[in-house]
Amino acid sequence: MDKFTRKTSFEQWLSPMNRSLFDDLVKTHQLNYYTKKLYMASFMKLLLYAQLHETESLRALSDAVFSEELQRATGLGSISFSQLGRRINTIPTEFFQTIFLDLVAQIHQKTNFQMRRKVITPLKIIDSSTLPLNLTNHKWAEFRKTKSGVKLHLRLVFMEKGLSYPDKAVLTNAIEHDRGQLEVFIDDKECMYVFDRGYLDYERFDRMTDDGYFFVSRLRKNAVVRVIEPFSLPE
Repeated sequence: MDKFTRKTSFEQWLSPMNRSLFDDLVKTHQLNYYTKKLYMASFMKLLLYAQLHETESLRALSDAVFSEELQRATGLGSISFSQLGRRINTIPTEFFQTIFLDLVAQIHQKTNFQMRRKVITPLKIIDSSTLPLNLTNHKWAEFRKTKSGVKLHLRLVFMEKGLSYPDKAVLTNAIEHDRGQLEVFIDDKECMYVFDRGYLDYERFDRMTDDGYFFVSRLRKNAVVRVIEPFSLPE
């Protein structure tokens, strides 16, 4: 495991987070009330560690705290996976969403997004991932006879020189179809949108075209195509 010092990438990942906003959200949602050990500052570091190291479970994250380096970074000597589970259940999604949107706003400001978009058309990629859940504990998210799950819809902004970042995310039940999110994610006529056939909806495509939106998607093999004008491509 990487060592955690103030010069490591671990601390650099934390530095963009607006600490004043973080503290205000913790106070507003009373997330440190009645807390004796796992305060939000330490918990956020554990979540960041789990993301960076692709930790697969709360038990694995609990075991990682035995590392001296992680103990120094979080101020925790040990923590059980059950404590982690209870802690996650106390945090509303609005807490993470607000921090996420603030980070996106920082990226737009530091990259001069509003000015650059006038000379370079931003490419926005839309896709979804299904996150499986235990059917016994999450009957509200049932989408098959033996499975539950939620679906994360994500919009990724891709600019020049490899710059890319997510700027919008929506969670739905896994049973909901992808195409229902097009109207949520396509909201800027100065961008080019790319998405796969999961979002295919010809009627909505017509409305998007009439409204002046630009997009690229794969068609079904049986799609009826009318050629308006052919263009030749250079070698």
